[in-house]
Amino acid sequence: MTTLSDIEIARQNSMVQIEDVAKKLNLAEESLQKFGHHIAKIDTTKLKDLDKVENGKLILVTAISPTPAGEGKTTTSVGLNDALNKIGKQSIVCLREPSLGPCFGVKGGAAGGGYAQVVPMEKINLHFTGDFHAITSAHNLLSSLIDNHIYWGNKLEIDVRRIVWGRVVDLNDRSLRAVNVNLGGVANGFPREEKFDITVASEVMAIFCLSRSLEDLQNRLGNIIIGYTRDRKEIRARELNADGAMTTLLKDAFLPNLVQTLEKNPAIIHGGPFANIAHGCNSLIATQTALKLSDYVVTEAGFGADLGAEKFLDIKCRKGDLKPSAIVLVATVRALKMHGGVDKKELKGENVKAVKKGLANLEQHIANIKKFNVPVSVAINHFSLDTESELKVIEDCCENLGVKAFNCKHWADGGAGATDLAEHIASVAESGKADLKHLYTSETTLWEKMRTIATEIYGADDIIADQKIKSQFDELQKDYGSYPICVAKTQYSFSTDPNLRGAPKGHVVPIREIRLAAGAEFLVVVCDKIMTMPGLPRVPAADAIHLNKHGEIEGLF
Repeated sequence: MTTLSDIEIARQNSMVQIEDVAKKLNLAEESLQKFGHHIAKIDTTKLKDLDKVENGKLILVTAISPTPAGEGKTTTSVGLNDALNKIGKQSIVCLREPSLGPCFGVKGGAAGGGYAQVVPMEKINLHFTGDFHAITSAHNLLSSLIDNHIYWGNKLEIDVRRIVWGRVVDLNDRSLRAVNVNLGGVANGFPREEKFDITVASEVMAIFCLSRSLEDLQNRLGNIIIGYTRDRKEIRARELNADGAMTTLLKDAFLPNLVQTLEKNPAIIHGGPFANIAHGCNSLIATQTALKLSDYVVTEAGFGADLGAEKFLDIKCRKGDLKPSAIVLVATVRALKMHGGVDKKELKGENVKAVKKGLANLEQHIANIKKFNVPVSVAINHFSLDTESELKVIEDCCENLGVKAFNCKHWADGGAGATDLAEHIASVAESGKADLKHLYTSETTLWEKMRTIATEIYGADDIIADQKIKSQFDELQKDYGSYPICVAKTQYSFSTDPNLRGAPKGHVVPIREIRLAAGAEFLVVVCDKIMTMPGLPRVPAADAIHLNKHGEIEGLF
C-alpha cells in the first residue's frame, strides 16, 4: 500500500502532451486552445457535424450520504474511467472544477486521489483555466451595474430594499455574509445592506452549467431577476443591458477543459455548482460534447444520491435531454460504520455490527435510484483496513436487493483495481435496460414536486411551510409552474438534521425560503439553514499549503 500523498503521486507521474490526449478523441490540434503543455480548452465551434454523431453511453457515479470518513466519488469516477479504457473501451471522465473555498478550507482538492487522479493536480485545484474567475467577474459585473443604475437616477425604479442579487467570491469568508455597501458619502452611492455568496452558489454558475450554447447562455443571463420595484414588479438583468457584457466575459470560459488521468486517458473538467445549494453537476456543454467524442462517458453528481443524483436526473437530464445507461453508487466500509453510529476516531477496528446498522443508508439510496428506472451497481471504495467480514456484509446486502457490488481498489492500483466493475458497467450500459423515468412531470405543481422529493427520496412523511411560503408557491405556480425543484439542504442526512445519519423515517421537511432562479430555470427550495458563504475551520487546509525550496507546491491534498 502506498504511503505517498496525492500530490506526491501526481508529481511522480509523467504526463503526455495534451495533443496526444486529444488524438484519442480524434480531436485535431486546431480545435484546441492550449494552456501550456497539459491543459487545453476544446473549441466546440471548430467541431463540425457533431450533431450527426450518435451519443456514447452515459454512466453516472453517485454516493451514499457523505460523512467525514470520505466516500471517494471523484476517485471512483476516475478509476472507473481508467478501468473502462483498460478493458478496451473508449471512455472520457467528466468532472466538476474544484472551488478554492473548500480547497483552502476542509475538503482539500477535488481531483481524485491515490492512483486514480486527474492531472496536473495542482493547476486543476488552483485557478486552472480561470473559468471560476470569469464566472465571479460576470456575476459581480451585474452587481456593479445595479448600484451604478441606482446612482445615476434609478430609471427602473429598483427598490433598494428588494435587491436579491448580491456579490460573490471563490473563497470561504464568513465575514462577507452580511455587509454594508456604498458607505462614505454621496459620491459613493446609496448605502444599503449586501451579502456575498461563494462563487459556486452563484446563479451565473448554474446558468453556465445548464446552457447549450452562447446564445442560450446570453438569454438565460438576461432572464436573471436582480430585484423588484416598490410594487413588486420583477427587474431582470436584460433591462440593465448586462447580458451582453456578461456573456462576453464568459465566452472563453464556456469552452470545456481537456486534461488527462494518471493513466493518460482523457478527462473533461468544466463548471462546478455545489449540490447542497445548486444542482451539483459539471457543465451540460461538457457532457454533451463528451458524448459525441467517446463511446462511454463517466460523470459524477455532487454529494449523496439524494441531492446530487436526484438533481442530475431531474434537472440536468431533463434540461439536456440526457439518458444515462447505468448508475454507480459509491460506498465505503468506513462511511457505513459512521452511519451505524461509530465515531470517526473509532473506525480502525473491525465492526461488522456497525456496518450492518449503517447499511440502512445504502439501502435507501439503492431504492431511490431504482425509482428512476436506471440500473444501479455498488462500488465499494476499498481501504486497507477493510476486513473480509465487513465487505461480505455489504455484498450480501446488495445481492439480496438484486444489485451487484464490487470491491474496488482503484485508489491503490489505478484502473486495474476496478476492471471487474468496468466489465459489469459496460455490459449493463450495452444491455439497453435503462429507460430514465423522472421523479415528477413538468406539469406537476411546484408544491407537489417538492412533496414528492421529500417523501420519495428523503423518506419524509410530509413537507411543512408557513402561509407566506405557501402563498409564494401559489404565486410562482402561475408563471414558473413547469420549473424543476432544486432543494437546498444539508448533505449529511436524508433529513434536514445533519446529525441524523443512516436512513431516518417519519421526519418532516420544513421549507424556510424559496428562491426563483429564472435564468437557470429552476426553483431553489431552501430547507433549514444552508450557508451560501461557508467559513473556514479552526485549522484550515490553507495552513499547510506552501512552496518548498524548489518552488513546488506542498500541502495540497
